[in-house]
Amino acid sequence: MKKLKWLYPGMLIKRWISLSVFGILMISMGFVMVLSERNSENRAIAGLIIVFGIMLIIVAVKRILRSFMTVLMPDRGEDALVDRIFEKRILEKGPKIVVIGGGTGLSTLLTGLKHKTGNLTAIVTVADDGGSSGRLREEFGVLPPGDIRNCLVALSDSEDLLGALFQFRFKEGAGLEGHSFGNLFITALSQVTGDFAKAIKESSKVLAIRGNVYPATLEKVKLKAIRRDGREIEGECHIRETSGSHIENLSLIPADCKATQESVEAIKEADAIVLGPGSLYTSVMPNLLIEGIQEEVSRSKAAKIYVCNVMTEPGETDDLSVKEHVNAIIRHTRDGVVNHCIANVSRIPKDLYERYMGEGKFPVKLDESDEAWFKNNRVKLVKARIASIKEFVRHDPESLSDAIMNIITEYGRK
Repeated sequence: MKKLKWLYPGMLIKRWISLSVFGILMISMGFVMVLSERNSENRAIAGLIIVFGIMLIIVAVKRILRSFMTVLMPDRGEDALVDRIFEKRILEKGPKIVVIGGGTGLSTLLTGLKHKTGNLTAIVTVADDGGSSGRLREEFGVLPPGDIRNCLVALSDSEDLLGALFQFRFKEGAGLEGHSFGNLFITALSQVTGDFAKAIKESSKVLAIRGNVYPATLEKVKLKAIRRDGREIEGECHIRETSGSHIENLSLIPADCKATQESVEAIKEADAIVLGPGSLYTSVMPNLLIEGIQEEVSRSKAAKIYVCNVMTEPGETDDLSVKEHVNAIIRHTRDGVVNHCIANVSRIPKDLYERYMGEGKFPVKLDESDEAWFKNNRVKLVKARIASIKEFVRHDPESLSDAIMNIITEYGRK
């Protein structure tokens, strides 16, 4: 009986089904005439009948699709259907890429990569303790949702309005000022479900994301940095705010925190693992300090790509070159965690250079003499123009994702 519902009045389907059936009959009749008639004129008429029947079927199919679209995807048109088919049929065949990090750099990369493959997984740090995330962490005891929210929005395939809603930040209101709606949504959902990981999964459904987003760990972790002058600093915010000597050592409290099982499984199955872009010590490194993640990344046979930042960060990577960024990762982890490094070679315009210099930020240096170090450490250095240098200096999602896909393609040929 359920199949008969297609024949109910007002479904706007019956007439087009009938038209397609009529088109099939016309084509059949035309072929019968071609086979039975010897007269060339009659065969020509039969050919016209076949063409007419094909046109009727095309019109009917288009109308049926439009009827479905008006119900299933209103206000989005046929282009949305083409995009969805492209995503399911083409992007699902793309490489399995795991991106590890946090901050705006990670979400920027995901914005570009989601158009290259449908097999994306973001493993996100939960060491953030500042801003809206820090307040929610302290008041509700939840893991910081900010970086996860940014990744969810970046991978979102839903309408722009929903993404803008998740990113909306309250500018006033007692208790609301400074909070983003997405952070509050994830926090509330974690309270309702009693599970932060489940809250992320449900949020992923709401935003209809392409891929998966997992926290690196479900334990409440804190960063601890020891600078070369001996100072010990705890907390992501405090590490960012202090300056002076370089960071000599970074660790997690507790040191034995466990990685989420989903993260470990994603790394095991990955064709490529991308570290960054993002703050070296407060976004990228915290994930690699988690033993389960560090061990699986090192063991993986995939292309392991570190995306070096375009600019240095005051108090965190002052004066560090590309080589020193990679060396910091190697010192804190183990052999085999990185086998490729993408470094920007785009020139920074003078006006932007001077503006950033006033903020204590400088382009990350890449010296030709460093290339020997990369070879000795079995890390392939990839120079690429991956910076967007219009109003701000940041990674360009399209250029960066193209560079990563080229590495994956070349690595797969070996």
